[in-house]
Amino acid sequence: MIEPHLQDGTASSQADDATRILYCRCAYAQVVPAAVKDAVLEGLAAAGRGFEMVPDLCEMAARRDPHLAELARGDRPLTIVACWPRAVQGLFVLADAPLPKHGVEILNMRTDTAETVLAGVLADSFKGTAS
Repeated sequence: MIEPHLQDGTASSQADDATRILYCRCAYAQVVPAAVKDAVLEGLAAAGRGFEMVPDLCEMAARRDPHLAELARGDRPLTIVACWPRAVQGLFVLADAPLPKHGVEILNMRTDTAETVLAGVLADSFKGTAS
C-alpha cells in the first residue's frame, strides 16, 4: 500500500470537503520532465498542504492496485497531478476503478509548466472544489 505524503500534519486539519491531492512521480516511464516534477513536488511541500505521492500511476494500474478504487470512489473532490488526462482516466479504467465524471481534475505535468500546475492544484484545493 502506498503511504500518504503529509506535510506538518495538515491533512488532519483539512476540512472534510477539502480536495484530495494525488501527485504521481512517474518513476518508470519518465515521460514528465524531471524539472517540472521536482518543482511541483517542492511547491506542494512548501504550500503546507497534505497530499499523497505515488511512485507511478501506470504501475499501480498494471497491478490493479485497490488504492486506485479507493481514490475513484472517494467522497471528496480529487485533483490528480500526473500527465495526459485521457491517459490517467484510462489507467483508472484499466484498474477497474473508473473515475467519476464530476469532482476530478487532472493536471498535466507533461505539457504544463510547474507554475501552471501548482496554481491549478493549490487554487482548487483551497476552494475545496475540482472541475
